[in-house]
Amino acid sequence: MTLKILSGIIVLAFLGLSFLAAYSKHKYLEMLLENRYEDAGMSTGVHNAGVYEKYVKVIFDKVLSFCGLVVLLPVYLILCIAVYISDPGPIFFSQKRVGKNKEFFMLHKFRSMKMSTPHDMPTHMLENPEQYITRVGKFLRKTSLDELPQIWDIFVGNMSIIGPRPALWNQEDLVLERDRYGANDVKPGLTGWAQINGRDELGIDVKAKLDGDYVNNISFGFDLKCFFGTITSVLKHEGVVEGGTGKLNKEHKEKTEIQ
Repeated sequence: MTLKILSGIIVLAFLGLSFLAAYSKHKYLEMLLENRYEDAGMSTGVHNAGVYEKYVKVIFDKVLSFCGLVVLLPVYLILCIAVYISDPGPIFFSQKRVGKNKEFFMLHKFRSMKMSTPHDMPTHMLENPEQYITRVGKFLRKTSLDELPQIWDIFVGNMSIIGPRPALWNQEDLVLERDRYGANDVKPGLTGWAQINGRDELGIDVKAKLDGDYVNNISFGFDLKCFFGTITSVLKHEGVVEGGTGKLNKEHKEKTEIQ
């Protein structure tokens, strides 16, 4: 009897989340159609998906993301309260990003920056990104907990657990560079090969090349390598630079001028 009740709850939860996914897509439809790339929806032809990517990876993403949403519910609630207390306003931060075949989707994060922060601007383009980050946000970004809402993006099919990190809709330089390697032909991921090999410390050309390396080697084994590599990187806080490549370039320029 208990098993039947539990099964019923799981089915209802799955159906409820699926309904919310459909509603969310409809809500942002008009925004997602703005400024579309001319070749959006079309593959570059550089990458051909195999059986693992087409079927196995999709099933893993759906099942694991659903389990993650259910199991991490208490964590979500605690973080929601912390984010609001730190800086009253929306708890979640939604932003238009580039998905598979350069189709846009809305990516979700726990809001880690103040309400006064400029929207649709990469962190590395801000003059002094630290001034916009809240106290709770600093902790969330350092531990990557701000990325947890993207488990929802994985569940609805916009992202994968492992893949290239989704670019901002207006990061044309990164998007075009990824085209060279077929990295736009796969779903963006919560984490990926580039994230465990430099993350914010990487230049656009290097990041795109690493994304291409991932695309050329997609497999269950390689995904596991990226997954466990991410855990190690997060625990060691490797590659995290507030301001990303923009800050690194600025520091390099200042050192050059001093010399």
